[in-house]
Amino acid sequence: MKDAAAWKAEFIEIYNEKIKRKGADKLLAWLESQDFFTAPASTRYHAAYEGGLVEHSLNVYHVLMEHFDPAHDSEESFALVSLLHDVCKTGFYAIELRNRKNARGEWERVPVYTIDDQFPYGHGEKSVYLIERFMRLSTEEAVAIRWHMGGFDEAVRGGSFALAHAYEKYPLAVKLHMADLEATYLRECRGEETE
Repeated sequence: MKDAAAWKAEFIEIYNEKIKRKGADKLLAWLESQDFFTAPASTRYHAAYEGGLVEHSLNVYHVLMEHFDPAHDSEESFALVSLLHDVCKTGFYAIELRNRKNARGEWERVPVYTIDDQFPYGHGEKSVYLIERFMRLSTEEAVAIRWHMGGFDEAVRGGSFALAHAYEKYPLAVKLHMADLEATYLRECRGEETE
């Protein structure tokens, strides 16, 4: 199994090869100055371990590329939306100690990831905002990242119909959501890292 350093190296290689627009270098430098490459993808649901976020981003990229159609799709857009869809999780997690029973049934203090969102702006919309501080997204890219959570998005659970309109107009949004689901539920470790 790869480690956080290997995932980071693969991410940077794909990012530099595929994403060429103005500001991409500044965004990558910002990601390297933050915890993007060491953060988990979640507190306990998938890839909940150091480097899980970058591993998840790569998994989404690889799944999405399986559906790449050179006649209709852009490699740069596919790389951008898959690698950066969860940039909102940068600076999102903290580590705290909690009591948990070990394999022998004894209580011990263990580190766990918790949410400590310093910029509560929403999920997909926060990713779009953070990316656009450095480089411009096309409308289709912005919509795909904004709605990559599909029915799990708070706005949808609140009754918004914008998701259906986004999926009708922008195939990349549908493809990104499906790639995110497949990576999360079919290709990744559920919960904490296991040996």
